[in-house]
Amino acid sequence: SSGFGEWGVDECLDSLGRQGTEKCIVIGIDSGPGRMSEYNPYDYKATKGNANAYIDFIVNSLKPYVDKNLRTMVHKKHTFIAGSSMGGLVSFYAVMKYPDVFGGAGIFSPSFWIAPAIINDLDKAGKKMHSKLFFYAGATESTTMLSDMQNVESKLKSLSHSSLLEQVDANAKHNEAAWRKYFPVFYKWIMRK
Repeated sequence: SSGFGEWGVDECLDSLGRQGTEKCIVIGIDSGPGRMSEYNPYDYKATKGNANAYIDFIVNSLKPYVDKNLRTMVHKKHTFIAGSSMGGLVSFYAVMKYPDVFGGAGIFSPSFWIAPAIINDLDKAGKKMHSKLFFYAGATESTTMLSDMQNVESKLKSLSHSSLLEQVDANAKHNEAAWRKYFPVFYKWIMRK
């Protein structure tokens, strides 16, 4: 949950599980006032980008701990990351940085506007990415949200054999209600064999 509402991931997964959709383990990582720094791979104005440390923590500390202590399927094809806004940006970056760890990502309303250099890094990393990537944006979120996202998608398509699914809601704004609405679409698609 957050101060702005929640995605309802637990309720969604309970409902989908009762319908026969494959179940999973969800690890939620809280974010705080350092989100703009922790989730950005690049320095922005006076804010230092610390996403490398955040992603390294997930890959080198959190995932090994989870794999040791829970009944996980450790292979890349069973390991996904998802987030919205800055979380969408860092989720995409995680797959770019660790294409052998993350088999897919839910990239909801990604803040690519704050990280234009990601296109240049994608030139170097895109060929190594063979993942399932779900892109979502609301057409009324900002003047550049959709075009920024589609530029990244287009570049990725030219470099990679990743499987992409784009969902655009013509009326949706940048909020938890929209991400809640499209989370089941993402989950059912990403879990499909």
